[in-house]
Amino acid sequence: MNKGKQIKYAVEQLIGQGNIDIVDVIFASDYIAHAENEEHKGQEFIKRFSKLLQISIPDICVLKVESRFEENNTISWQRTLQGTHKENMMGIPASNKKVKWNEMIVSRFEGDKIAEEWIVSELMGQLLLNQTVIK
Repeated sequence: MNKGKQIKYAVEQLIGQGNIDIVDVIFASDYIAHAENEEHKGQEFIKRFSKLLQISIPDICVLKVESRFEENNTISWQRTLQGTHKENMMGIPASNKKVKWNEMIVSRFEGDKIAEEWIVSELMGQLLLNQTVIK
């Protein structure tokens, strides 16, 4: 399976279907994610974050997954996600409003598994925009 198809499959299974069993198949055991100026390590991080997404945005759906650039063992790609913010997420109270956001990701593979990713996401900003401002 080429990297673009593998990414689409992983996103559909993990985010679209909530299938965290796929993590062991798709991601290296020593996986590293670079996001929000932090480094997150291991498959357990992916499982925890995926569960958090499913709880906080239970109707989450994948609108689009597009490959941007692929060379050797690295692919850059974008996904667009949407859903209703129903539960607290990382300190941001539920707004019960629809949220739509984009994420740009660079994934580095080791063999047929994703070993490292760099992620830029609009999610937190979009959740904050949905909060009611009291004056």
